[in-house]
Amino acid sequence: MFYKEMLKLYLVTDRKWLNGRKLTDDLEKAILGGVTTIQLREKNLSNEEFISIAKEVKKVCQNYHIPFIINDNLEVALAINSDGIHIGQNDIPASIVRKQIGPNKILGVSVHNLKEAFQAKIDGADYVGVGAIFSTETKNDATNVTLDSLKKICDNIDLPVVAIGGINLDNISKLKNINIAGIAVVSAIMNADDITAASGQLVRELNHD
Repeated sequence: MFYKEMLKLYLVTDRKWLNGRKLTDDLEKAILGGVTTIQLREKNLSNEEFISIAKEVKKVCQNYHIPFIINDNLEVALAINSDGIHIGQNDIPASIVRKQIGPNKILGVSVHNLKEAFQAKIDGADYVGVGAIFSTETKNDATNVTLDSLKKICDNIDLPVVAIGGINLDNISKLKNINIAGIAVVSAIMNADDITAASGQLVRELNHD
């Protein structure tokens, strides 16, 4: 069962921040700090390598009963029976992905405007990711979305909205009065000296009225 509360602190992985550490160890630390969903993002691996890492990450997510999402790769998502998949505007159309994964898996779609958000809903998305809200080094091709556009999407779409892109402790307060379900982050957690503490601080900010 999918609940929008699962999207509150959504961690997207990037192994470039590991510095020799084990990915599953860092993810466990993040979950202990308050991360509520994990998306495994691997753009430069073969499917065989991707599946191998995905199996390990899936075990961690299952141990803590949080959703495990695969980024973009439908073949990997199906192979490891992930809880869901997240796709972008230039990937396989969401309507086709929904047919492939069935009605009970989580489907997230990246959108940049209200038109794309409406289409994602029609195509069967469970939530939309909106960004990049702030400039980010994680995705060089990211399209920036204004806070006004984010608010417009949140106010007009009957789907949970996750804000993504350059979000950290310095700018998270700018999202305070926007009706997002949660935030997706990469470096704000994975590049932190203390991953558990960094996750906890973000959760406290999200819960702060």
